[in-house]
Amino acid sequence: MGLAQLHQIRGRIGRSARRAYAYLTYRKGKVLQEIAAKRLSAIREYVEFGSGFRIAMRDLEIRGAGNLLGPEQSGYLMSVGYDLYLKLLEEAVLEERGEEQRIETECSADLTVNANIPERYVSSPEQRMDLYRRIAAIRSNDDASDLLDELLDRYGEVPKPVLALLDVALLRAAAARAGISDITQKRDVLRFQLAVFRPEAVVRVCGLNKYRQRLTVAAGENPALTLKLKPGTGALESAMELVEDLKLQAQE
Repeated sequence: MGLAQLHQIRGRIGRSARRAYAYLTYRKGKVLQEIAAKRLSAIREYVEFGSGFRIAMRDLEIRGAGNLLGPEQSGYLMSVGYDLYLKLLEEAVLEERGEEQRIETECSADLTVNANIPERYVSSPEQRMDLYRRIAAIRSNDDASDLLDELLDRYGEVPKPVLALLDVALLRAAAARAGISDITQKRDVLRFQLAVFRPEAVVRVCGLNKYRQRLTVAAGENPALTLKLKPGTGALESAMELVEDLKLQAQE
């Protein structure tokens, strides 16, 4: 179960004048995964009334950015209202001018990467949420460099999870330009959903020596590429390498 689910279940206990207790148990001898242990620790820590927001923030810290960096409205959390308003306003202005709407490809990334803004680095929940929103809007190396400089000035040395978060944002931007709409990871396999299918570029990439017996193509209504990771290689680096190769082959 997710942290929010555990919090909701606990909230169903004790809704009367009589005091009640919620016990969350697991089998004796069971070895908990790190994420499960963190969830139980958060449930134990945040017990006072009105802890919902703090638990949501803690859940974000545990899971990483997740689909916060994706195109779905539910992934933008607190900023969804603001971002959606701006998009609707832009569409209304373009319609009033008689101009066509600019259709931009968006790419979501769900990787097993420790990418988040630790509470010890930015203590204010509001500031962390603002930084998540700004990182999600990164589209170029210059954007990332400017934000990185600001983080250094405001908060000091940038920890690895934040650097990984910036890399995920750059991966999303590059993948969108390469016609990729979704990148997901399951264990040592990466799957790239292709919104724009360029057969010649895909064939050339699959023919590269470094991808032989590791990269496969699934054509059909929803074309996709599946990449098996090499032992000891990172998902983020491997994903970016394939994205750049796709872009390069598409330009030839």
